[in-house]
Amino acid sequence: MLQHDVIIVGGGLAGCRAALEIKRTDPNIDVGLIAKTHPIRSHSVAAQGGIAASLKNVDPADSWEAHAFDTVKGSDYLADQDAVEILTKEAPEVIIDLEHMGVLFSRLEDGKIAQRAFGGHSHKRTCYAADKTGHAILHELVMNLRRNGVKIYDEWYVMNLIFEDNQAKGLVMLHIETGKLEVVLAKAVMFATGGYGRVFNTTSNDFASTGDGLAMTAAVGLPLEDMEFVQFHPTGLFPVGVLISEAVRGEGAYLRNSDGDRFMEKYAPKQMELAPRDITSRAITLEIRAGRGIHKDGSAGGNFVHLDLTHMGKEKIMSKVPFCWEEAERLVGIDAVVEPMPVRPTAHYSMGGIPVNTDGRVRKNGTELTEGFFAAGECACVSVHGANRLGSNSLLECIVYGRRVGSKIAEYVGDRPLPAINETQYLQAAQERIQKLMEQTGTTRISDLRQRFQDTMSEHCGVFRTDEIMSEGIQEIQSLTAEYNDVFLDDKSTHWNTELIEAMELQSILKVGEAILTSAYKRQESRGAHSREDFPTRDDEKYLGHTLSFCSDDGVTIEYMPVVIDRFEPKERKY
Repeated sequence: MLQHDVIIVGGGLAGCRAALEIKRTDPNIDVGLIAKTHPIRSHSVAAQGGIAASLKNVDPADSWEAHAFDTVKGSDYLADQDAVEILTKEAPEVIIDLEHMGVLFSRLEDGKIAQRAFGGHSHKRTCYAADKTGHAILHELVMNLRRNGVKIYDEWYVMNLIFEDNQAKGLVMLHIETGKLEVVLAKAVMFATGGYGRVFNTTSNDFASTGDGLAMTAAVGLPLEDMEFVQFHPTGLFPVGVLISEAVRGEGAYLRNSDGDRFMEKYAPKQMELAPRDITSRAITLEIRAGRGIHKDGSAGGNFVHLDLTHMGKEKIMSKVPFCWEEAERLVGIDAVVEPMPVRPTAHYSMGGIPVNTDGRVRKNGTELTEGFFAAGECACVSVHGANRLGSNSLLECIVYGRRVGSKIAEYVGDRPLPAINETQYLQAAQERIQKLMEQTGTTRISDLRQRFQDTMSEHCGVFRTDEIMSEGIQEIQSLTAEYNDVFLDDKSTHWNTELIEAMELQSILKVGEAILTSAYKRQESRGAHSREDFPTRDDEKYLGHTLSFCSDDGVTIEYMPVVIDRFEPKERKY
């Protein structure tokens, strides 16, 4: 049995920053970090546009208070304002810390860190490294982990959280290369497992974003928070779904319909293309519905709109957003210097997740905390994004709360003893789960069931939602979930059995998808990314609260938890 003082699941920004902070706080704490890919291949590496902070390098009138207000307003007043205060107050400090680690931010002519405009922000406060910001930050963090003696388990798949008597005690994990099972014992377990975009059929997320951490949390009887709030990014490259960063619009690109009009003037006349993502995604969807979408031949009535960079000029495009140009050229053969990109909304970010307090402690319910269990980053819901996240606040959350939770874990483990468990019991259960999948003799292919489930989620819980559509969706996904016992695996090997990993990831997708759809069905209002055509207005009287979803074999039950409002009173959201 493996043992560490702290075990972190997830090799992206939040997990790496937490591991580094633990080592900075006390180099003698034994930290292990588990990732199902190599950490450098975590989805954080794909983050493009930037990281927000009121450095005032470009806009001296900016402040953390303005950043906080923009974030709360952007959240449609569902963000917890104490958590937002921490996020925005600590933002400048963590940016300088990243720079001192060696992160190569883009620069102004005077040598200061450059900052650009981003949707929903009232000031130019987004720091960036061209359009490869996540890549620049993650590489430096991983190098710092190696320098500080963090044990990295890359390409291990975590199958189970060991959670007994309200305490996280360790994990069961599978080595993908060899098929070896291991139990890891720890004084504290932290989940930093990222998002769950693969619940939908079109997403900007990588193939590893299957919600495993959330599914494992739900499996031990703990709730998930605000799962109905899934952000659809306005500019997914059509038809592949890959993200075209908001940085492109921040640098001056236009959204145009089939008439060539900059249609955002109708929906957000002040901020135009830099309106918050939920508003922009709905605007694009409405334009397509109204017949002002574009076909591949340029005619009206198609299912995408144009993102037009052509007026920006080659030099600016290649210096400010070179990766976005490269993606369009490589994936759909579009040279954005001379022709517009085809875009439409794509599932992008998870505002909901594992409920935690501002120290990263996982909640048992609305009032009680668990012991030894922490979470941060996109898999967690602290909640700094509420019903809608502003661009460039996600990397910030990973770094601010990764650092903060790491510090709190270092305090927490102190002189605590390692917990005791029955290792044999957990190894046997994991082996039986694998054996059952290997021996199933059904007729359903994993890829087919996954595709049908993803299609159902996209059709029944997309940018716009209604009671009728979602109730049909709930019935369909329950039927699809029942088919899981009919899947079969061609690959019966123990070494590098990626089909086995996909089968277990599919279980995560099924569980997370049901939580999303049920939470959305129960919330009878429109707020942020959750837009109901049958309940088109926000209802603070009934629904100014966080959804807690408890998943079981009998379905999902819903409770609500108050929002922390200590600075900005909710009011109508206009841009």
